[in-house]
Amino acid sequence: MIDIGAKQDVPRRAVASGEILLGPETLEAIRRRTVAKGDVFESARVAALQAAKRTSEALPHCHPIPLTAVEAWFDLTEDRLVATVEVKATYKTGVEMEALYACAVALLTVWDMVKKHEKDEDGQYPVARVQNLRVREKEKGDA
Repeated sequence: MIDIGAKQDVPRRAVASGEILLGPETLEAIRRRTVAKGDVFESARVAALQAAKRTSEALPHCHPIPLTAVEAWFDLTEDRLVATVEVKATYKTGVEMEALYACAVALLTVWDMVKKHEKDEDGQYPVARVQNLRVREKEKGDA
């Protein structure tokens, strides 16, 4: 890890998003909250929160950061679920990796919860795909 000891604590904010492509029946089950493993939105939200808080345990060059807020929300479109995560802290380094990691874990949680619905007769996933994971916004200081 790099030495950030001389840096000042300043407000930081990052927003990341990503998406998982899913079949129409799977998306309808998510909408109706009838997925056998439970409420996909709530499970993915909790997974995002846990991931944001533990980013430094998974990514070896990330500093442990005292987060002040994490929020995750989800949108369903015709062929995908879009996850968005916002992370805030007042610290010496940014929170974009926390936002990205939290978003990725939220999407993987969705996949895990709906994989039964996405497998074809050969046990493959012809539609399911996580894509477009990116930092949408990043702020440093009083913005």
